[in-house]
Amino acid sequence: MTAPEAGENGAIDPRVFRTVLGQFCTGVTVITTTEDDGTPVGFACQSFAALSLDPPLVLFCPTKQSRSWAAIERAGRFCVNVLAEEQQETCARFGSREPDKFAGLDWTPSPLGSPVLTGSLAHIDCTLETVHDGGDHWVVFGRVSSLSEVRDEKERPLLFYRGQYTGIEPEKTTPAPWRDDLEAFLTSVTEDTWL
Repeated sequence: MTAPEAGENGAIDPRVFRTVLGQFCTGVTVITTTEDDGTPVGFACQSFAALSLDPPLVLFCPTKQSRSWAAIERAGRFCVNVLAEEQQETCARFGSREPDKFAGLDWTPSPLGSPVLTGSLAHIDCTLETVHDGGDHWVVFGRVSSLSEVRDEKERPLLFYRGQYTGIEPEKTTPAPWRDDLEAFLTSVTEDTWL
């Protein structure tokens, strides 16, 4: 199989770009905050990552047109809700243009006041640190203020792969072997497991 070539002007076809990047499996989060009047807002986001241990920083990448991002920027704080495998409907709702994405959903305020979605696998409460230009997206750095406790280890994350929801098959998971030279993996938790 040969690699697709760039167009006449060297531009990458957006459909090919999306298809190739779809080979990278990601977790799914919902980034939330509240408006000044207490109205909760949020959006589904798969472009989320750990950034730094010291200081504790994370990043996510909203589109520049996102109304939810505009609310988060005004609030100066946000909560990252890591979705569990059974939260596909929640993901679809927060990935839509539905005006009231919180209708009928249970949530509680984080210590900073952002919505924590009931049933989420984990949450990370943050203040806005910096914002950087990322083409048609922003690259947002957040400073971690507090974290949830880890829920039952048997619970699984919601994953997105090749344009579809997927999950982890418990019988197919194996610990990654630890090596001292793998210190760049921010999410390693012990000498014999990674997150």
